[in-house]
Amino acid sequence: MGGAASKKGSASGDAPDGGNQKGSGGGGASGGSKKAAGASSPGGTVEAVVCKVEDMKDGEMKEVEIGKGKALLVKEFGEFSAIGHKCTHYGAPLVKGVLCNGRVRCPWHGACFNTKTGDIEDFPGLDSSPAFEVKVDGDNVIVKANSKDLESHKRIKTMACHSPEEEKTILIVGGGAAAALCAETLRQEGFKGCVILATKEVNLPYDRTKLSKALESTGESLALRKPDFYSVYDIDVRTEMEAKSVDTGMHTVTFTNEQSINYDQLLVATGGTPRKLDIPGSDLKNICLLRTPEDGKTMAEVGKGKDVVIIGSSFIGMEVATYFQGKATSVSIVGRGSVPYGASLGEEVGKALQKLMEGKGIKFYMNANTAEFKGEDGQVTSVVLQDGQSLPAGLCVLGIGVVPATGFLEDSGLVLNNKKAVTVDKFMRTNKPNVFAAGDIADFPLCCIGEERVNIGHWQMASQHGRIAALNMLGLEVEVESVPYFWTSLFGKSVRYAGYCAGFEEVVIKGNLDELKFVAYYIKDGKVTAVASMSSDPIVSQFAELLASGKDLAKSEIESDEPDWPKQLSEK
Repeated sequence: MGGAASKKGSASGDAPDGGNQKGSGGGGASGGSKKAAGASSPGGTVEAVVCKVEDMKDGEMKEVEIGKGKALLVKEFGEFSAIGHKCTHYGAPLVKGVLCNGRVRCPWHGACFNTKTGDIEDFPGLDSSPAFEVKVDGDNVIVKANSKDLESHKRIKTMACHSPEEEKTILIVGGGAAAALCAETLRQEGFKGCVILATKEVNLPYDRTKLSKALESTGESLALRKPDFYSVYDIDVRTEMEAKSVDTGMHTVTFTNEQSINYDQLLVATGGTPRKLDIPGSDLKNICLLRTPEDGKTMAEVGKGKDVVIIGSSFIGMEVATYFQGKATSVSIVGRGSVPYGASLGEEVGKALQKLMEGKGIKFYMNANTAEFKGEDGQVTSVVLQDGQSLPAGLCVLGIGVVPATGFLEDSGLVLNNKKAVTVDKFMRTNKPNVFAAGDIADFPLCCIGEERVNIGHWQMASQHGRIAALNMLGLEVEVESVPYFWTSLFGKSVRYAGYCAGFEEVVIKGNLDELKFVAYYIKDGKVTAVASMSSDPIVSQFAELLASGKDLAKSEIESDEPDWPKQLSEK
């Protein structure tokens, strides 16, 4: 790809949205003159003796001070390297994470960073970490860093921009994690053609995971990047563009506003559409679905001081209930199962989390179905259950799952499965060679369960899908090998989860459910297929890294009071 030079900053130059464009390279080079700890140089760098060589064992991480900042020092395979000490997602201390095979995994939400380059390799989050120069002088380990890199724990990778000489167009339909990561990865990998991101929303791509936790948020406050980021790197974001049809023969997408865009390659990443209830009264006002910041703002305004009824007892419903506690007159959850999260986390964990919520005054109506909505003057006033119970409701929130937003693909020739998800291979490629699909709409082979086909609605997985799709659009032939990782938060208590537990046969609990300090192992065919935890970091990240390294965890390995299976991570 020829054309104009990319817009690159110097090693110390700031990129849009904070973070530096380019960090110093890490490594284990020796030599150089010895300087006093924390000594500054005229070039805006600071250098410090951070430890002695013998102070760290192989496979160890240590948070070290450099001048007024900190770095994560790593010793692995006999070499030292250093990167930023915080995860670029929510700022978790990486020293409390998991080190394995040249990368460190965040203890909170599973993002992974290369310990030599600082590059982000798995998600959530967008930014890489700064990397610092490391040298060994005699017995001293010395880290040298740019002072600006120490001020920010984030770094935006060097990115290309559009060149008029490159005529190729890549069209991305969707505005979520997969779409955003695909666009950024294309530019990070040097693509200089036209990148168009067309989303039906009025907002720039935003962090959807925060919607149900902070309903009053705006699209601007949740935005993954500021508008100038897309301008600087020539990513053409077009809002209020809902796809109507795709002509894979003519390589054209037509939108509901009758505009059409031609593409050379296409990524479809349109996410999910919330399910609705087709029962009497479902057309009443104040029966709401949560999909956008505008939806959340409406709910926050309507529900204040009202009776709020939430239909659905999984992740969206439970988080919305948490938000309304103390703001609404009452909060009730109606669930079809016997406990919340039953299908995903099992009966015992579900009961423990229900007890937590009930302790905050939230009422549960389980093993229940909704029969009817009743109202006055066109607005909902009550929710009637099939057993005849009537729950007062000034606001009703439906959190009963989503279906793939793929209706516009019906005549496209793309292969869909029986649930209308788009079938892709391990390169995120559809049956049409120049069309890719990613995120909540993708039916893909999951590496950690023997490439069984799955459809997963996790933010982290959607992010990785977008990255993998971009790499393969550029011909790099990179397979999706990420381990599913998600989290939820209820009243300041976080549940972490990694793996894939559909069809689990048994759950083994270690710890104390009543104290909400536990590890839950999900067993199928004698193997642990997933792990969930509360107040037990970094065990979920350890399990994710174990699966990522291609290893299995047998049920027999977790049966002792103090399982030592995490030691496998240090076995090379």
